Amino acid sequence: MVSRARTGAASRHVGSRMRRQAATAKQLVVVRDSARVRQKGAKRLRDASPQQRVDVTLTLRGPKLPDAAVFARRPPSLAQFRAKCGASRADANKVSQVLRKFGLSIDEVSLETRSMKVSGTVAQMEEAFHPNLGIYESAKQGTFRDREGEYEVPAELQPIITAVLGFGERRVAGRKPSKTAAKATHPLKPFAPQDIENHYRFPQGRGAGQRIAVAEFGGGYFAEDLAAYCKLFGRDLPTVKRISIDAPIRNLAQMNRLKPAHRRDEIGYTGEVMMDVQIVAGLCPEAEILVYFAKDHQKGWVDLLNQTIKDRPVALSISWGAAEDSGDWSKAALNAINERLHLAALLGITVCCASGDDGSGDMQTDKRAHVDFPGSSPYSLAVGGTMIRHKAGKAVEQTWRVGKGRRIRDVGGATGGGVSSIFAKPGWQKVSVASLNKGDFKGRVVPDLTALAGPPMYDLIFQSERSPGGGTSASTPVLASLIARVNALLPPRKRQRWLTPLLYAKTSHGLSMGRLVCHDITIGNNVSNPKPGIGFNAGPGFDAVSGWGVPIGASLLLALGGSV
Repeated sequence: MVSRARTGAASRHVGSRMRRQAATAKQLVVVRDSARVRQKGAKRLRDASPQQRVDVTLTLRGPKLPDAAVFARRPPSLAQFRAKCGASRADANKVSQVLRKFGLSIDEVSLETRSMKVSGTVAQMEEAFHPNLGIYESAKQGTFRDREGEYEVPAELQPIITAVLGFGERRVAGRKPSKTAAKATHPLKPFAPQDIENHYRFPQGRGAGQRIAVAEFGGGYFAEDLAAYCKLFGRDLPTVKRISIDAPIRNLAQMNRLKPAHRRDEIGYTGEVMMDVQIVAGLCPEAEILVYFAKDHQKGWVDLLNQTIKDRPVALSISWGAAEDSGDWSKAALNAINERLHLAALLGITVCCASGDDGSGDMQTDKRAHVDFPGSSPYSLAVGGTMIRHKAGKAVEQTWRVGKGRRIRDVGGATGGGVSSIFAKPGWQKVSVASLNKGDFKGRVVPDLTALAGPPMYDLIFQSERSPGGGTSASTPVLASLIARVNALLPPRKRQRWLTPLLYAKTSHGLSMGRLVCHDITIGNNVSNPKPGIGFNAGPGFDAVSGWGVPIGASLLLALGGSV
């Protein structure tokens, strides 16, 4: 954080707010990296109502986190984790004491996740943090509360608070349904659970004793569709716990009472939710499946990851994301989310993140290549997509790219992948891939692994009908399920390990584990048109389209110390 005068800040406010901020300006300091630009196409209509309630999550400082890759082979115990990684009680007490002077309520303190939940009115938030809250309107989101520019914290809390998330309600990520693309003719039928198991040589078992989490930032839950799916494919109905982080979990009857546009969006997102759950349920019917529902704003992401850390699943599947440099994420939020991913990795949680469905451009139109966050985090396992084509009567798996390489009006699509412009390449990622952007530093390369995203798609049930689906939104829960299946068969001392850096480590065969346990994908690219019109090519070995390739489950189990 930096302390500086906010020239002209008072001119953005009126009446009592102007006088209040003028009185406290010398007592507040700007939070480093808190700047946020206005949502593209949005218009500020008015100041937020002073009496409107606001809930925020604070990120607190903590000890320097240890290298998660060092702990990948043996994660710390919970006691060691809290001692080495958590925020201090003294810091939390000081924050509570200071913020209560502004009339704010301290709702929750979590030292292990370095977080505090705080609530109050807009007027109280303005006095304590100067976020300049307003009501905005955009074609993308309708009417919503948001902010732009920087926010501040009381000077005495400057070294303690590193981020305040939740002032605004701007959506930051998304995912697109893929039903239309799934209707294309293909020699193979959409994959059932047994087909997935056979194609990727899943080890035996059904995920007994494992806990798998799924992150959702929109949509509801149709229990009858999961029951129909399990009955259709002869799978036992798994234990599914639906957990609301801060979002409602609606069924179809409740959705039908929403306004038409909202109802359409929620039903569309629910198709994606049920795709995640059905894929995991089909592959791991004996596992405990946690489905988190959070609002798609920066606070929702942090709160969901905080809950993941507390629940400690073996894998978390996140099929949502957006370009890391889209402008909708503030840098402070990126850092806060990345820190939670670091904490999760230390606990041996492999967070599987979709690399995106829009090729090398990731829905950006600035003629540069972009990668999707949180997949670009060095603490995730980024998942790309493949498709299967028939050539000369032979099935060939290659990188997923159809149409124009972008998901436009629910058609087309291409696997994301490339080089981060924000996150440096971690020391364990010993691969050489150059960025397509001039002047970029050596960033984290994604994806790490890949799996089926395109034709022939996955056989699913939605609203009681067969409804094939795909995208990297589908390949991601496949790999989360594979990790759980493998973990269940490992010796106890080798379970619950963060997989990503292990894929890059040398084995006794002299090859990286990823090279040893994956089927290499060597055909295809992820060019997205019309912009940037360039992309990465698949080829022998690691590449920025398919990573190491598609994992062979039995080989992965052996490499991690299990037996087939």
